[in-house]
Amino acid sequence: AGMSERELTWFRRRELGFVFQFFNLVPTLSAAENVELPLALNRVPRAAAVARATGLLERLGLGACMNRLPDELSGGEQQRVAIARALAHEPGLVITDEPTGNLDAETADEVLRLLVDSCREHDATLIMATHSREAAALADRTLGIVAGRLEQAR
Repeated sequence: AGMSERELTWFRRRELGFVFQFFNLVPTLSAAENVELPLALNRVPRAAAVARATGLLERLGLGACMNRLPDELSGGEQQRVAIARALAHEPGLVITDEPTGNLDAETADEVLRLLVDSCREHDATLIMATHSREAAALADRTLGIVAGRLEQAR
């Protein structure tokens, strides 16, 4: 609460990764450039940013899509680019909204594994809003909203 706008901006850039339900990719940037963006904002050297973006995109099965613009990608591909972008700068907190909502079951499982493994590997917290029981089953702790109140899930 005591941070200035500038401090808040820097905090968000370094410590937070977001996966929005509707991707929010920059339409004029390629898939790789979208993933490199948070790294550039955090002043990661270009060669390191390219290497990290390439590694994440390949791990998500998007190696052949790196130079495509978002409107040339399927919804599932866009979602995976958004996930790679959120993880690229290794934030301390990753917040996701239905991260597997546009993915087939097999890809959803791979993406969830990447999210969970990446967060554990970098000692980051993952907050995931989801209706997927499979996604929720991977959580260390689950909460639900019942009658407008946040409760420990059973």
